[in-house]
Amino acid sequence: MDIERLQGLFDAARNGRRSGLARLLSVIERGGAPARTVGQLAFPFAGNGYTVGITGAPGAGKSTLTSALVTQMRADDLALAVLAIDPSSPFTGGAILGDRVRMQEHALDENVFIRSMATRGHLGGLALATPAAVRLLEATGREWVLIETVGVGQVEVDVVGAADTTIVVVNPGWGDAVQANKAGLMEIADIFVINKSDRAGADDTRRDLEYMLDLSGNGETREDDDPIHGFVGPHWRPPIVSTVASEPSGLDGLWAAIREHRSFLDRTGGLEERRAQRREEELERIVRERLDERVRALRATDAFSSLRSDVVARTVDPWDAAGRLLDEPLAEPGAS
Repeated sequence: MDIERLQGLFDAARNGRRSGLARLLSVIERGGAPARTVGQLAFPFAGNGYTVGITGAPGAGKSTLTSALVTQMRADDLALAVLAIDPSSPFTGGAILGDRVRMQEHALDENVFIRSMATRGHLGGLALATPAAVRLLEATGREWVLIETVGVGQVEVDVVGAADTTIVVVNPGWGDAVQANKAGLMEIADIFVINKSDRAGADDTRRDLEYMLDLSGNGETREDDDPIHGFVGPHWRPPIVSTVASEPSGLDGLWAAIREHRSFLDRTGGLEERRAQRREEELERIVRERLDERVRALRATDAFSSLRSDVVARTVDPWDAAGRLLDEPLAEPGAS
């Protein structure tokens, strides 16, 4: 797709055309040079949105919770988007769309845009295209972007790379898993949600989480230096919110916790720090991806084929062969 066509779609999306936005997101998912062009078009207009990551084990009710949270946020007349990171279809590589099916009640709301994106086998459950998709959504007027990740049986630390506030969803009776995943949970959670909290064991789960927070030194939210207690600088203790998303119940408390965390980050300068780190990490990921593209292109060259035969025949050592290949000029990958 040429630059003029992409520019036209981008202008249409900026003017509220949902079909143009959907097509641009598909371009981003496919990757390559067109995706980079879309990213360049969106970049100057992005940065004003706020992202919330929602993650947790399979069956925790993340999709139902996300849908209920959208309802709560729309009561404040916010324009928002949901990126549901679905498992990839083994046949097409596309998203299975399960999360989008569960959010049909918002399908006719012009101020809610819901998109399922495929993980495409990415281990952490987040598509590599997610940061670019978030920028595009921000550039087209979405004030909030919710990113719901696929559960893979463990906490998906990768969600931190794309979110300003990260919510970890657990269920009653998940105490043993909390202990097993304690390090990962403590690293990424800004807010804990005990969903399905009307079930037996909810109090035990809350107690386990509180104990974890105490052990980690997260005694309370602070914004001052306290060397006696080991706190230096701004400190946030993740609140624990109980919800029953299917009713729904407790969503007002969750929405309040999200806004309080955002306010805390704004007051302490933590929001810009997080975003700066995110941009740096994204740069590194893009460099690695571009290098992978060059390696794939290199494998198709006569030079690679010849040196591979030499390495197999033990007439050239692999390090020397790799050095020669890296000196080979290559055409720009993904230019079509």
